[in-house]
Amino acid sequence: MSFLQGLPISDLIAHYGYLAIFVVVALESAGVPMPGETILISSAVYAGSTGQLNIVLIVAAAAAAAILGDNVGYWVGRRWGMPLLLRYGHLIALDHGRLKLGQYLFREHGGKIVFFGRFTAMLRAYAAVLAGVNKLDARRFMLFNGLGGLAWAGIMGFGAYACGRQIEHIVGPVGLALLAFVIFGGLALWLFMKRHEERLLVKAEAAIPGPLTDR
Repeated sequence: MSFLQGLPISDLIAHYGYLAIFVVVALESAGVPMPGETILISSAVYAGSTGQLNIVLIVAAAAAAAILGDNVGYWVGRRWGMPLLLRYGHLIALDHGRLKLGQYLFREHGGKIVFFGRFTAMLRAYAAVLAGVNKLDARRFMLFNGLGGLAWAGIMGFGAYACGRQIEHIVGPVGLALLAFVIFGGLALWLFMKRHEERLLVKAEAAIPGPLTDR
């Protein structure tokens, strides 16, 4: 990916257009930390101010890349994630019971995690991998992944295109608000899990009896 090295987002868009959008979003969705949402919004603003890119093609490229990248991340997580966690998870406080709890939560709420994770920076790069690790049903994953990718690309792309340059003044405060929401939401979830962990572990064991396997 040498064309990505050393170039700011604006130069990537100007020089490589749809290809840059597709590659950056796909890599982020597959689990590589990349500025996928930034390049989508910047490309939409660029299209609105210069007319050199087509907003429909921008949204299509971002949606296709998001869906494809998430599928790669899902299958990587499904193939290699659990064997690694069964072997080394105890080193990061993920014992057998907590791994089973992860599978139980994805079984119950996996579709929501995949869909809404597309809209949060902390989950966008890892929700698909986690879905694969926790063996979310492939058909369910593909449905919510497709819906999430289309909704995210459409809302962010067309929204930024409509707002034009005003988006530069909007994104900062909105980004901070979303970051605060994610942080406090994550803290609330952690507190909930700590308080109800034993009960959830029992429910997970009842739903998924026996030892976990790497298959």
